Amino acid sequence: MALLHADSGRCIGSGQCVMTDDTVFDQDEGDGTVVLLTDRVDGVQLERARHAVMLCPSGALSLEE
Repeated sequence: MALLHADSGRCIGSGQCVMTDDTVFDQDEGDGTVVLLTDRVDGVQLERARHAVMLCPSGALSLEE
């Protein structure tokens, strides 16, 4: 199990994370910044979270494994 972190102040709202896994990530309706639906991921969610961290253009996502 890994702990997922999201810095909404750094997020630019590109939505890459949501497109990677909408069971883990969402976007704030007001400004489009990242919202975590869960901060603990494993299995398939962990693999997708790793991919989302890699894709994030602003570096707002990180994993603590």
